[in-house]
Amino acid sequence: MNIVFIQTGGTIDKDYPRKTKGYAFEFGEPAVARIINQLNPSFTYKVISAFKKDSLDISEMDLEELAEIIAMEESDKIIITHGTDTMIHTGKFLLSRDFQKSIIITGALLPERFKYSNASFNIGCAIGAIQDLEGGVYICMNGVIKAVSESRRDLETGKFY
Repeated sequence: MNIVFIQTGGTIDKDYPRKTKGYAFEFGEPAVARIINQLNPSFTYKVISAFKKDSLDISEMDLEELAEIIAMEESDKIIITHGTDTMIHTGKFLLSRDFQKSIIITGALLPERFKYSNASFNIGCAIGAIQDLEGGVYICMNGVIKAVSESRRDLETGKFY
C-alpha cells in the first residue's frame, strides 16, 4: 500500500517562531513527516507540501492546485493535513472533482508540536481508515471518520461529528 500525504497548513503544521522576538506561529515542515517517522510504517508513503497556509487563507487557486496534485498522483490513497476551519469546504470542493481515489482530510485542534495535541491520533485514525475505505472524500477528526457530505462541526465545541 502506498499513501500520499499532502500538507496544506493549518494548526497541525504550526510551529513556534524561529526569529528573535517572534510572536506569531509559522508553518514549518509537515507535521505528518515527524509522526510517520515515529511509526516505522509497514507501508510506503510520500509527503508533499502543497502550500502552508491557515485554512481561512486558502484561495480557490490553492484548491485548484491541490486538485491538480491529487490528479497527478498515481496512488489512490491520499491523506491531506488541513486547518479545521475550512476542511469541510475543501472536502466538498474535492468531492466535486469526482476523483476515483480515497481521500481523507484531517488536522488538529492544537499544533503537533504541543504536548496535548490530537495530531498523532488523527493521523493514525486516517492511516487505519484509508486502508479499507471506498473511493470518496472523508473527514477524519475526533475519532470519527465520515464522508464529507455527512460531516458536521459543532462550532461551540470545535468537535466534528
